[in-house]
Amino acid sequence: MPAPDRVIVVGGGVAGLVAARELVLAGREVVLLESSDRLGGQLTSHAVAGIQLDAGAEAYAQRGDDIPRLLRALGLHDDIVTPVEAPAWLHRADGSAVPLPATSLLGIPGVPLARDVIEAIGMRAALRAQLDNLLPGLVAARAETVEQLVLRRMGRGVLDGLVAPVVRGVHSTSPAEVQVEQVAPGLRALMLSAGSLAAAVRARRAKAPAGSLVASLRGGLFRLVDALVHDLDRFGVEVRTGVEVVAADGDGVTTSTGERLRGEVVMAAPLGVDAPRTRVTVVTLALDAPELADAPRGSGVLVAQGVPGVAARALTHLSAKWRWLAEATPLQLVRLSYDDGVEVTPELARRDAEALLATPLPHPVDTATVRWERTGRRSDPAHAIDGMRRVGRLNPAPVSPPSSHTPVR
Repeated sequence: MPAPDRVIVVGGGVAGLVAARELVLAGREVVLLESSDRLGGQLTSHAVAGIQLDAGAEAYAQRGDDIPRLLRALGLHDDIVTPVEAPAWLHRADGSAVPLPATSLLGIPGVPLARDVIEAIGMRAALRAQLDNLLPGLVAARAETVEQLVLRRMGRGVLDGLVAPVVRGVHSTSPAEVQVEQVAPGLRALMLSAGSLAAAVRARRAKAPAGSLVASLRGGLFRLVDALVHDLDRFGVEVRTGVEVVAADGDGVTTSTGERLRGEVVMAAPLGVDAPRTRVTVVTLALDAPELADAPRGSGVLVAQGVPGVAARALTHLSAKWRWLAEATPLQLVRLSYDDGVEVTPELARRDAEALLATPLPHPVDTATVRWERTGRRSDPAHAIDGMRRVGRLNPAPVSPPSSHTPVR
């Protein structure tokens, strides 16, 4: 039988930290186990040119009040910041670049025949997308993936020309691997009531205008981890790092050293879960390039598949995106992300940045490289398995971690 009132949280990422905090505040004895030597998962920091920056996720999606409520409880609410209202750009397969359509969601256009849509994908593809307005709302209403939804409603041109680069840049995967309800909850239901996918996108954007889809913290989103760890220590949670859990059931867990801990189990790590994993490399460049202060590519660039001469899949112009960073240093901070299998060097990142920003760049004042392995969500809706609870990116949970992403929004 589990130890009375004890809960063992396996995994010290944001989901595990939040779960541990909620449980101890509910009066439970909590033990948190993390296999690595640090807490926070994909939220961590590093120093670039003397400035502490997010080394992983830099923003969270503003859906619901869960995260703002948590930030208020942690005393961080006054430090919430939103990006500068600057458009992201699309670097197309032919090497040209255009701003992403202003009214869009995941690259899905809200006005298929808008000038910026036509410039991005051409008139023929835009006309095919316009047929979405003539299709019954029931068409693709049960589509599971973003690819299925967009392909049936708006066609291949929108999927390949707009949606795929956005999903690849933001979620590190393809539209075929992304569940609609995970990245755009309620979009299909809104499509049914609004009558078309384009109308649903317009409705969603009207409720969340540009600049408010994502948010972060002044000084870096990694501050959330520091605040959570401080609270766990203050409330008496036993936190153990460097402890690998090799087996878990409804009665407790077993570690790699053979130690058996009894209690109810909350899994916030992918032990025994068939979840997809994606490897990503991120390079941050600190450049003495005042000419970039005018943000020639807005908040950043998403890269279409197969662009010749460019290995990066996305670039974020951090200094243009976040006011607090622009105020912190005269240097221009640029971040590039790469798929697994690319041999990334600072020089490759500099050359890619030159191509994507369409301007010559000096050698960086400083650079930093981080490699991540991201665990995706399971597609099944199961929540309680073998008497255990699963939270975070493993399965839906009452409190979810910040969206671990976003090279460009």
